[in-house]
Amino acid sequence: MAKVEKKEQEYEERVVALNRVSKTVKGGRIFKFSALVVVGDGNGTIGFGLGKSGEVPDAIRKGIEAAKKNLIKVSLKGTTIPHEIIGKYGAGEVLLKPAAEGTGVIAGGPVRAVLETAGIKDIRTKALRSNNPCNVVRATFDGLSKLRTLDEVAAVRGKSAKEIIG
Repeated sequence: MAKVEKKEQEYEERVVALNRVSKTVKGGRIFKFSALVVVGDGNGTIGFGLGKSGEVPDAIRKGIEAAKKNLIKVSLKGTTIPHEIIGKYGAGEVLLKPAAEGTGVIAGGPVRAVLETAGIKDIRTKALRSNNPCNVVRATFDGLSKLRTLDEVAAVRGKSAKEIIG
């Protein structure tokens, strides 16, 4: 009986935000760190995680482990997204618009990190309302998870893609 090796996919990891928090106790201040990390395979699979620890490398490692536990698959159309959408989470809102090939990733910090690790090459975005990195990343994930391709919509409606186009 041959032993089947389970090969873990190689993911690109990106630290979106590092935050130092302190707690004041009798002897002084105790510092801890939280790291918001995004992982992706560059082919439409992405995940994010929040790691907290007393040391920065431990917080990043925990964030990567958490990110690999909640991966989602994004519907892509070539190098961009199939349609315009607004992702929402808490006070964070992110507008995602498809763009022509060669446009590049037009996005701010947290949104750019998510889109580049997902493998999206051409897109226009605008982070509306909140600029809290955690809420912006979650809003971006909300928008990307709601994307549907023409074939997926046709399958749900029980029609062919040509019938939907008109």
